[in-house]
This record gives sequence, structure tokens and C-alpha cells, in this order.
Amino acid sequence: MMSEEKDALSLTDEEEDDEFEDDITFPYELQQTLSKWTNYIHGWQDRYFVLKDATLSYYKSENETAFGCRGAVSLLRASIRPHPYDECRFDVSVNDCLWYLRAENAEARQKWVEALETHRQTESGYGSENSLRRHGSMLSITSGTSLSTQSTSSFKRGRGLREKLAEMETFRDILCRQVDTLQGYFDACAEAMKAAGLHHVDSDDIDDVDDYDTPRVSSPSSKDAPNSLFSEKLSKGEDFVGIFSQHGAHAIDFKGEAFTFKATTAGIVATLNHCIELMSQREDAWRKRSERETEKRKKIEEAYKALLQDSKKPPIVIGGPDYEEGPHCAINEDEFFDAVDASLDKLDKEVENKLSIQKIKPPKAPKTSLSPKHKYYKEINEVIAEHIKYAAKLDIDNTWELIHDEGEMKVFKREMEEDGMVVDPLKAVHTVKGITGHEVCHYFWNPDVRMEWEGTLESAQVLDWFSEDTCVCYQIHKKVWPTTQREALFWTQIRHVPNEDEDEDGPDYWIVCNYSIPDHDKCPASKNVRINMNVAMVCETSMEPPSSHDGEITRDHITCRITYAANVNPGGWAPASVLRAVYKREYPKFLKRFTQYVMDQTKDKPIMF
Repeated sequence: MMSEEKDALSLTDEEEDDEFEDDITFPYELQQTLSKWTNYIHGWQDRYFVLKDATLSYYKSENETAFGCRGAVSLLRASIRPHPYDECRFDVSVNDCLWYLRAENAEARQKWVEALETHRQTESGYGSENSLRRHGSMLSITSGTSLSTQSTSSFKRGRGLREKLAEMETFRDILCRQVDTLQGYFDACAEAMKAAGLHHVDSDDIDDVDDYDTPRVSSPSSKDAPNSLFSEKLSKGEDFVGIFSQHGAHAIDFKGEAFTFKATTAGIVATLNHCIELMSQREDAWRKRSERETEKRKKIEEAYKALLQDSKKPPIVIGGPDYEEGPHCAINEDEFFDAVDASLDKLDKEVENKLSIQKIKPPKAPKTSLSPKHKYYKEINEVIAEHIKYAAKLDIDNTWELIHDEGEMKVFKREMEEDGMVVDPLKAVHTVKGITGHEVCHYFWNPDVRMEWEGTLESAQVLDWFSEDTCVCYQIHKKVWPTTQREALFWTQIRHVPNEDEDEDGPDYWIVCNYSIPDHDKCPASKNVRINMNVAMVCETSMEPPSSHDGEITRDHITCRITYAANVNPGGWAPASVLRAVYKREYPKFLKRFTQYVMDQTKDKPIMF
């Protein structure tokens, strides 16, 4: 019966886990649409997230949950980190898997972070009563009145101590039997003396041997024999020696018992000494082992602390939002410039490949003129008039810094910042033989051929036509990691400004102006950074007379003087030193590439005066 109760109480850890496994209840489920960082090309995208049973999964949208999730992570060993600066962002990482997530507001982020932490703690076994029951002591209920499992196992390993313990148990049994024997004998003697009423016997009487042969006469008045006779004899001291002689054969061998007792106690002492010696040896062995384990533990603790410190550091994920352009960008300016430089080199190669296979498409513009009543009429005329004015003056004073000088090309800049953003105006002067100003402006303005020579564009489209020479363009620039992708919305116009002065040798200009506008009804919504720009290309054509009076004018007789002005605010948080370094390299490269493109397109075509 006791065995059955013992078996019923002694549940193993596996049985306890099975018993309480079904009692675990996870916190509430959470389902919501969050923004997830996909990659550096597509950036933040809306995804439908589901938090259930300590598992975070996401779908492309709420309507596509039936098609299966796109990804899922277990929160058992997950790390949830709210972003220190972005109040809507939080990161979930498991090993090398890292999700960047953004909620609609700070309250929604806090709600998600608390829910994720609650699920993670429930899954890991902390913070609930079930965890206390599941992760209890390894000792069974029956171990309360017995040695622990660890002690028993270590005792089994110490076989020498166990054998000595058995010897001591044997010695103990021998001593107990000896004590019981002696105690029984002394009890019998005490009873006999009590019955005889003899409290004291002189030693002379006991030692007198002659008394044993003296005849004794019993009292006739004694009625109950033999007890009365025995008592009478004892009272008279007559037969005391006879009684001891009669029972002498049954008496204990005190000398043998003494030898046995001495031998037993000596064995116990020897065994105890041996046990002490064994325990000392075990103690030394365990002390050395403990020192080794302590050293191992210190090394493990140091390694754990190092790993813990590393885990607190955000992982380096190239292409993540922490390595994008912004006020909290994690890379320094040199690395930022190297990344931009490498991306621009890649774009240059793409442009070269595209120019080798593409053909020019004819422009398709409506045959109308811009009405004076148009809302942009005044702005367009003012901007173009200002560019013509500065192109005619050629005012390059001490405020302009020469940043590039190569042959006929000179590039100037004037350092300027607005709200901490670099908006340096740039001006370039270039002279090219064999093309006219009309041709240069035509290819610079025509939206149909812009993708052929502009290598930084991902797409370009005309949203609206104001007139045959004026339209609204929306273009998206290619992603240059680690900067944020840019876009531009602007009106562009090509205009011929003939010489109206009396001087026949006065300038005859062609001009193209691109000027940003705040918005347009047909402009699609996006998360790109909007560029604000005021760019103009003013061209003046000069001709040399042919050698003969009737000689034909060829491209060898014409020269185009180009004045390119750009005032661009790129937006965003790009470092100033990086922007200036990129401008210094890219503007001269752009002018050379574009003018070469115009020369290649017009070399076999009639001159466009």
C-alpha cells in the first residue's frame, strides 16, 4: 500500500511537463497592418501582421491571409528593441533574421512591443504560475525523507566509503547485541538480589570457602517451598555461594565479552580513521575539481557578458533603414561617399549600354501656345528672363569658386546652405564645336529622349502639356545607396530668344528651363524625397563664314557656347561634404556626356539653326 502511494507521488519531470503542458495559455492575439522595411529599393511597405501563440507572422495584405504567410518568427529567443529616436519604429530580431517595423503612431508601437514581450516571456517560461510548476525542482516528492538524487549518485561513486559504512553498521550490530546480553545479565542479578532482600554481602562471607561445606538446617516454620526456603537461605547468607556455583555454567564470559568489546571499538575507530582519510582524499579531489569548474565558469561568464554586450548592439544589416540617408545614419561620411560613388559608377555603365542600343523618338507636343491667362504664365516668363539676364552678364565674381577647369569647360560654385542643407548654386561654361544652341536645347528639353542621355533616371513621364513648348514632367531618380530615393516634379520649357538689339552681332539665345512646382493633380503619391530645383541651359550659336563666297556652311563652321546654371536643393539629410564632392565630380561629367550625345545624334543630320 505504501509502495503504491510512493509510486503515485513520485512523478517524473516528463510526466509533470505532460500534465501541465495543456494548462499554458498565451496572451491575447494581435492583428494589424504595419510598415515593414523590405529592402533598399522598395523601402517601407505595408504588411499585415498576426501575433498568435508566441509566433509573429506577416502576410502581404489582410485579404491574402488564405494564401499563406510570407514569413514567421518564434518569439522564444527573439529580441524586441524600440528605436531610440523614431517613436513609431521597433525592431524584432532572431539570430540573423531582423525585421524593421513601423506602427502608425507611438501608442500603437507601445502596444505591439508590450504584446511581443508578453508572448516571448510566456513562451520562454517566465512570468507565470505555470512556469513555476513546469520548471520546478528536480527532486521528487519522496526525496523529502531520503537522500537527494545527487547525493546518492555521488555516494555510489565513492565505493570505498560505502564499504566502510557497511563495516561500521556490522560493528554497531555487534555492540548492540553485547550491550543487550550484559543488560539482561545484570537485570537478572538485580531481580535475584531484590527477591532475597540482600542489599549488602560482606566480601569476607563470599570469599570464605569453608562455609560452602557447613550443613544448614531449614526453618520448620517455612510453609511455601522452595521460594520461602530460598529466601530464608539468602536471608541467612547460607547458600549464596551455592547459588552462584549452581548458575555459574550459565554465567556470561566477561573476559571474552571484554575482548570482543575492545576489538569492536578498535575496529570502529580504525574504520572511522579510514573514512576520514577517504573523505580527505575526496575533499582534495573535489576541491581541485571545484577550482577547475570555477575557472570554467568564470570563462563562460566572461564569454556570456561579451555576447550579451554584442547582442545589445544593433546588427549591421547593409541596406537597412539605419544605413539609409537620415539624421541618425550609422555610417560615416567617407563610407557614405564611397557607397554613393560606387552606385554612380554603376549608373554610368548602364548609361553607356543604353546609349549604344536606343534610338531617338520624335517628340509629340500639342500645337498650341501658352496662354497669358495660364496660372504659370507669369512665373515661367520671370524665371526665364532672370536666367537670360545672368547669362548675358557673365558675372563671375570673387564669390564664385572654380571647382573644375578642363579645356573649354569651367565649372564654378558658390557655397550656400538653407536650414542646414547644401544648396550651392553651380554655373558651368562650355564651348562645343559642330552643334548649334537649338540642337543642344532640343535634346535637353525633349521628354522623349531624356531617358537616353540622363543615366540617373529610373522613370520619366509627362503629366501635362501647357503648350507645344511647355510641359509638366515627373521623374524618379535611381536609387543610390545609402541615400534615399529622389523624385522631381517640374515644368520645363524650351524657348528661342532672338536678338532684338540693333547690333547685328548681338546674342541669339536658345534656353531650356526646368523649375520645380509644389504639386500636380496627376502626380502619384510616393515616399521618395522631393527635389527642388531651378535649372537652365542657355545656348548661344556663333558661326564662322565659309572660305568662299558661295561656300556651304558645315558643322565645322559653327560653335555653341553653353551656359549651364543649377540651383538644386536635394532634400533629405545627406552630409554636406558628400554632396559637394558628388557635385564636383558629376556636373563636369554630365556636361561632357550630354554634349557628346548631342554630337553623336546630329553628326549625320541637317543643321538645326
